[in-house]
Amino acid sequence: MKKTAILVMSSLFLLATLFASCEATKNANNTQKGAGIGAAAGALIGGIIGNNSKIGTAGGALIGAAIGGGSGALIGNKMDKQAREIDQALPGADVERVGEGIRLVLKEDAVRFDTGKATLTTQAKANLDKLVPVFKDYADTNIEIYGYTDSTGSPEFNLTLSQKRAESVKDYLVSKGLLVSRFKTTGLGIADPIATNDTAEGRTQNRRVEFAIMANDKMVQDAKKEAGQ
Repeated sequence: MKKTAILVMSSLFLLATLFASCEATKNANNTQKGAGIGAAAGALIGGIIGNNSKIGTAGGALIGAAIGGGSGALIGNKMDKQAREIDQALPGADVERVGEGIRLVLKEDAVRFDTGKATLTTQAKANLDKLVPVFKDYADTNIEIYGYTDSTGSPEFNLTLSQKRAESVKDYLVSKGLLVSRFKTTGLGIADPIATNDTAEGRTQNRRVEFAIMANDKMVQDAKKEAGQ
């Protein structure tokens, strides 16, 4: 975790006890995460962690959306189940529970595009098809899609390309019957690299699509009623 995050959190004792380190947050029990993060705290910490750790923008968005309390714990339990189903549906994908949501990373071997283009390959479509039933079963979630590239080419070109690729993924999922209102797309180009761009292997990892899967308003309100909030 970078010094900026440490300095900000050190001035907020309560939040520091919840997030003594990014690794501690990652390894915490998921129900504890949901119960321990309030809405205001989640927004602040989400911004800090989103910019300063390996969970990136998608992970930061998830923590920022956390509502905490008993309702947050209930949402976390549902996300635990969905995360397991995603992992079973698409083995090899990076599925990580963050806050009260799910960060899903599909690298180039899972969602591949033709070079310099935003057209999904046949294999990419086949892999997305495996996620559709899970997304349909958990209809009370919103899904933010983030497109990324490696550093080859100009930042401007990569930013545009990453946006188009994120939109291609969204459009394909919508074509399979998912509601377009559930989705938001963002192209981030060369930002948030998860590996070095100095090697071919690293660049392959950076060419990816990430999902931030979080509770929609209905799930939040249902959880609050169940928790008596």
